[in-house]
Formats: sequence, structure tokens, C-alpha cells
Amino acid sequence: MHINFDTRLAGLRTLALLALLAVAPNAIAAQAAKVQPVTLKGPLMIASQGYFFVGGKYTTTKDGQQIMAGQMYVQYQIPQRRTQPYPIVMWHGGGQTGTNFLGTPDGRPGWAEYFLRQGYAVYVVDQPARARSGFFTEAYGPTRHPNATAMADRFTAPELAKLYPQAPLHNQWPGQGKAGDAIFDQFFSSQVEDIANLTMLEDLNRNAGIALLDKLGPAILLTHSQSGPFGWGLADARPKLVKGVVAIEPNGPPFYETSMIGPPEWFKNGALARAWGITRMPLRYEPPAAEPKDFALEQQAQADGPNLVRCWLQEPPARQLVNLPGVPILIVVSEASYHAPYDHCTSKFLVQAGVKHTFVRLPDAGIKGNGHMMMLEKNNLQIAAFLQGWIRKNIR
Repeated sequence: MHINFDTRLAGLRTLALLALLAVAPNAIAAQAAKVQPVTLKGPLMIASQGYFFVGGKYTTTKDGQQIMAGQMYVQYQIPQRRTQPYPIVMWHGGGQTGTNFLGTPDGRPGWAEYFLRQGYAVYVVDQPARARSGFFTEAYGPTRHPNATAMADRFTAPELAKLYPQAPLHNQWPGQGKAGDAIFDQFFSSQVEDIANLTMLEDLNRNAGIALLDKLGPAILLTHSQSGPFGWGLADARPKLVKGVVAIEPNGPPFYETSMIGPPEWFKNGALARAWGITRMPLRYEPPAAEPKDFALEQQAQADGPNLVRCWLQEPPARQLVNLPGVPILIVVSEASYHAPYDHCTSKFLVQAGVKHTFVRLPDAGIKGNGHMMMLEKNNLQIAAFLQGWIRKNIR
């Protein structure tokens, strides 16, 4: 299928999702064969760098003070040898900041540097109400606090907690993954509070993201975890400016949360979280959905395979997303993340809603042992190279 984006671009072929959710496996295998361990060498030449804020508005506190709320901090670097036409915007997840992409806790180069060296301008954000974007309790309300045990169980040492079937496969964290280990301590030092009201958070990021795209022009969005729905919302709001979405284990699964409860049952349905399917905020559907209760839902009677969650999907005939079908999309899930049991559900939802895309499990590309924080793990640059290969092939 060819999609017209602008007068400079004749078209783009997106890859169809196969019945078993493996998109073009031969092509993925061929690309994987070319993805080798990556070492960055030589000086990094920067043409310009800096920061700015987008979004935000003045508001008045209860005691009459004027503050700014909703603004988002953006830092950027533009390589001296810029060879790629579209910048990459890197959007971190929950409890995180833009430092996720700037380097690793053990001092290795991060994804920002990798893509700079490939000729991309790189923009790294701190979500509104997070880190350098600033936080005011009067404007944003209660926060969620980082917890060292929870971070280890989900991110750095899931193989010890064994809360889900794929956890024992994790082996790529560069350290012991527990409090007291120097590398874990560096990682946990970077964790911050974030807004407890996740619908407000999504709204703030969508508004700031629209302002950023309107400022930058066409760009590629690289989202991770909590920021996954922001990518879907921005592609819906600014489809001509979003040249592609690279969704690294995007927040999911559709509709209901999944709780990891360990053996023997492993999974339990949680609360209704993403009432619009893959977002908390409205998306454009056809036929239109005026409110979440307009969706008729059903849960799969059987999972798509062993150790997978039974997906919640729309009852046929499914409402179709209006703006996302024109955007190239890659969804990536690692072998040993807590997302491994359910990210295929996001892919199935998109297919059902008329959005062709590429869904890749990293082990199918020869990249094994990763958890959720893959941009910080030992093979982070090998994964970056895989992402860059997909971008160069699919985004023009």
C-alpha cells in the first residue's frame, strides 16, 4: 500500500501483519543477519546543540501566585554531517527522564549518540511535570514514587523475581540489577516521581507534543513504555507531521491492565486503563466513538500461544482508526520483558482497527535476553542498529 505524505514523497509501502503476528519474517531475518555488535569510534562532530521549551500556559495557584504549567523541556543536537531528512524525537517512559537515551548507567553511549552518528538530528524530551520540565503540586496533583524493589523486579533483575514466564531469559542488564550494585545504584538515582493521574499526563504530553511537531515540522517519534500512547495520539492529531512511530514496548495491552502474579496462573486482568483501546484520551475512529462505552469488547477465549495474555479486542465489526493507517509504525518487544506476554495484543488491536504495521519480537531478529529497559542494556547499540535499519527501509 502506498501513502502520499507530501509533494516530495511519492509513497511508502508499509508491511502487512501476518496471521501469527510475525511481519515479513524472511525480511526480518535478513536484516538481523546484518545486525552485528556495534562499537562507536572517533569524535562526534556536532553542528549545533541546545534546548528549548514547548507548550505550557500560565496558571494561578490557590494563593494567587502565577506559575507556568504543562511545558516540556527539549534538548537537541544536530550532527555536523546530517544525512537524514527527519529528526528523531525520543520520548521516555514512566518514572524516567530523557537521560535514558543519553547514555547507560555503566557509562556506555546511548541511543541519542548512536542516531547522531547515523546522521539524524536528535531531540530528547523530559515529559511535562517531570525533571527539567518542572513540577508544581498545585497544578499536577499527587505523584507516584520510584521503588527500588519494583524497579529491580520489572526492569533490571526480573530473572530473580520470576513474576512472568519469560523473566528467566533476561541476561542483558550490565550488573547485578539490585540495590547496592554500583550500576543499579546509578540507574535508580535517575528515577523520579511522576504524575499519578495518567489521563492528565497523557493530555499534557499530547498538547506539548503537538507544539513540538508544529515547531519542528515532520519528525520520527521514538516512544518507550508509558510514552507509547503519546505516539498514537500525536500520529492521530498530526498525521502529516509524524513520518513514523518506533514504539518500544508501548504502554498496553489494549483496554485492561494485566497484572503479573507469578506461577501457576501468571496473569490477572487489571483495571480498565486505556478506555480508547491504546490510549486514555480519545482517538478518531470510524464509525465515530463519542465515549469509551461505545466500544463493544471481548477477551480471547484462548491466548495466541503459550505464556501469552488473552487479548481484549473489539467485537466485530471493529471501529477503524482514521489517521494512523498513513503512518509507518514499528512495534518492538524484547525476549524477557514483562511486555513479552502482551505486546502482541497492541499489534492485534491495530490490525483489527485497520492499521498495518511491523511487529517484531527481538529474538526473531537474533537479539536475545533483553528486558524492558533495552536502551540501557549491554547490547543497546545492536538494538539501535536494528531500529535504524527499519527506519531507513520504511521511512522516506
